Amino acid sequence: MTFREIQEQHELQHLRGTKSVETQGRKEPCAKCDLRTEFQKDRDRITHSKAFRRLMHKTQVFISPEGDHYRTRLTHTLEVAQIARVVARGLVLNEDLTEAIALGHDLGHTPFGHTGEDALNKLLDGGFHHNEQSVRVVEFLENEGKGLNLTHEVVDGILNHRTRCNPSTPEARVVQLCDKIAYINHDIDDALRAKILIATDIPIDVRQILGETSTERIDFLVHDLVSFSFDKSEVSLSPVVEKTLKSLRSYLFENVYVNQMHSKERDKIEKMLGLLFEHYIANPEKLPKEYKDNEPARAVTDYIAGMTDRFAMKCFREIFMPAIWEVKL
Repeated sequence: MTFREIQEQHELQHLRGTKSVETQGRKEPCAKCDLRTEFQKDRDRITHSKAFRRLMHKTQVFISPEGDHYRTRLTHTLEVAQIARVVARGLVLNEDLTEAIALGHDLGHTPFGHTGEDALNKLLDGGFHHNEQSVRVVEFLENEGKGLNLTHEVVDGILNHRTRCNPSTPEARVVQLCDKIAYINHDIDDALRAKILIATDIPIDVRQILGETSTERIDFLVHDLVSFSFDKSEVSLSPVVEKTLKSLRSYLFENVYVNQMHSKERDKIEKMLGLLFEHYIANPEKLPKEYKDNEPARAVTDYIAGMTDRFAMKCFREIFMPAIWEVKL
């Protein structure tokens, strides 16, 4: 019996959640690994992808902040994965599936956070949504256009991690909730660091229920999620806590996200991405070969969405700004 088979037997005997041997499979069949289950293979494929590495230089909320301790899209992703694994372990779900979904859920995010997403949403007919783009990344764009060939369950979790979606596995539901738990609390932490908020700005009723600090709130929310969901068929927070978290999220939209999204930098970013979009539509031959598509606008969107913040600015400078040159006497 291989080590993979030992793990699969353990899952069948002990897990309440999704078992790797019961996966609906991949679009393209591939040989099994002696060491890793199918969901462990997916986790590794995601972490070795180019799109995952680019998350290091993509904005989370704060656009081009000065300072080393603000979140990026990569640190957010890792924090979601850590919180989600704790919850999955507490609920005796499949930690490997949970981690794979968490690590892949934001692969399609644009440069400059939601400002970039909003810009592309206006430019692309039919709109742009980062969860759908994440699926394009893992199915069509990575690995020189071959995709990562992930299991159905991981792709489903990536596609359906947004609040309005309905994922098909309890592990994906865990990621959906832990994504919210992570970004709400870590965005508060970054807002405090940026002096947009002070700790006492958080509504007193929220602090009394969830806690005074990000650490206290995350700990409380994780405990509530596990204890309330453990003996139930669905994964969810308790009603009072869910209502309080929604209230906190609304507060952040009004006092932090709007503060960022309506800054003068937003208009600059939208204009920059708009000009890049027009340039590559007019000059499709300048797109890298992996971004070719029958629909030019789709190919251009894929390329711009994959850019990091600094690469987008570099392209803009090279295309639209005159080069600095020197006359040697």
